[in-house]
Amino acid sequence: MRLGMTLVALLLVIVLGWGAGLALWANSRIEHVDALSGAADTPGTTYLIAGSDARGGKSVADDGTEGGRADTMMLLHRAANGKSYLVSLPRDTLVDIPGHGKYKLNAAYSFGGPKLMVKTVEEFTGMTIDHYVEVGFDGVTDTVDAVGHVNLCIDKDVDDKKSGLKMTKGCHDVGGEQALAYVRARYFDPTADIGRQARQQQFVAALMDRVTSPAVLLNPFAQAKLAGAGSGALLTDDHTGLVDLGRAGLAMRRSMKDGTNLSIPIVTENYQTNNSGVAILTDETETKQFFSSIEDGTATAKSGD
Repeated sequence: MRLGMTLVALLLVIVLGWGAGLALWANSRIEHVDALSGAADTPGTTYLIAGSDARGGKSVADDGTEGGRADTMMLLHRAANGKSYLVSLPRDTLVDIPGHGKYKLNAAYSFGGPKLMVKTVEEFTGMTIDHYVEVGFDGVTDTVDAVGHVNLCIDKDVDDKKSGLKMTKGCHDVGGEQALAYVRARYFDPTADIGRQARQQQFVAALMDRVTSPAVLLNPFAQAKLAGAGSGALLTDDHTGLVDLGRAGLAMRRSMKDGTNLSIPIVTENYQTNNSGVAILTDETETKQFFSSIEDGTATAKSGD
């Protein structure tokens, strides 16, 4: 009996040591950037999560051309009352970019990198960003491949040449390349960026389910691959590390479970602008009310309809 207890204790020490060592190694691989604005704190904890087109040191837009714009943006907020919210910020949303005027939201990254994008999102939402997390799209491929696959669903047959997405109607276990195409594709969809943000949220939920499955949690080799793939694709602000990312993951999972992954209120998806072509138009009063309810933890699924 004593030998059995000793072996269990030894196994526990090995597992905990493995986890601690893996965490330290993964944390050391995360790159950092000066991204936060220094604005006064607002209640709760708010993350700005961006997906960039960086590939091999270059930025590549979803049509294959080089560019410098963030392709995906999500706001993750954990309110003081414990509720968590995940809000997709459509890249085509017309916003006031400080020092530049009215442009689509993703242009902020092109004009001034993460710091200007943070400041733009803060002015648009009225919420101070506490953590900035940028994921290179190559990281999506590597992360999915590290855990084997994710299960994604689509409501029609798709063969989209620009993104590389090729799926038949229904749900499928897909690898990294198709998962990347799934989160980036928009030209086949008549709802364009709105449809893509719904697919991106579905991908996040599917990835969280896979990462927390026994097949990954109980497999040290999968854990090591996941830690390497995930951390190597990350860029965060100077003060955000692995612990903060873990908290973000828990908040995101809670949002998915509670159904509080919401969409911003939209006036029209086809507003003709002076500088950015056709953009998504929002109402300033409605937008402020929407994000105020997220900030204080009173927003519901109906709030994002």
